[in-house]
Amino acid sequence: MSGMTDHIPVVETPRLRLRAPKMDDLAALTEFYQTERSHMVGGPQDERNVHRMMLSTIGSWALKGHGMWQIAEKDTDEMLGSIGIIFAPGWHEPELGWSVFAGAEGRGIAFEAAQAARSYAAQNLGHDGVISYIAPSNTRSAALAKRLGAVLEREDTFLDAPVHVYRHPKGAL
Repeated sequence: MSGMTDHIPVVETPRLRLRAPKMDDLAALTEFYQTERSHMVGGPQDERNVHRMMLSTIGSWALKGHGMWQIAEKDTDEMLGSIGIIFAPGWHEPELGWSVFAGAEGRGIAFEAAQAARSYAAQNLGHDGVISYIAPSNTRSAALAKRLGAVLEREDTFLDAPVHVYRHPKGAL
């Protein structure tokens, strides 16, 4: 991939590629952001706002050196979700955030992607021992955080909503 996303690193796992967004992702992202599943990550959103979110992702990498990746199946490049480091105004510290599409659940995709993203962030971005903000009702994300070794640190309010703050272990590569 060349051009405006060359500054976004590509991280590969045995099955996945964490990569920059591309215009071919817009339809899949829009479909996700129009479902109830997206309410934990800012949805629902229309195509115009999803397009802005894609541009924001590229901008975060360009301006801050970190951001979200698109999770893609390595063999087919089928987009399965998003994962990465978020540290924007209103965040108390860097967060490892994720969302996966319905068809990617139950296959270990989120776990594999989260391990890779967290390791990259610790080794290359200086973000070790990050947090994850998880809505109390999001039991699947809480289970994933625990499987990753994160522990519930506190209950808090984030962006005017109650959250559980999970702390990932330092040195968890």
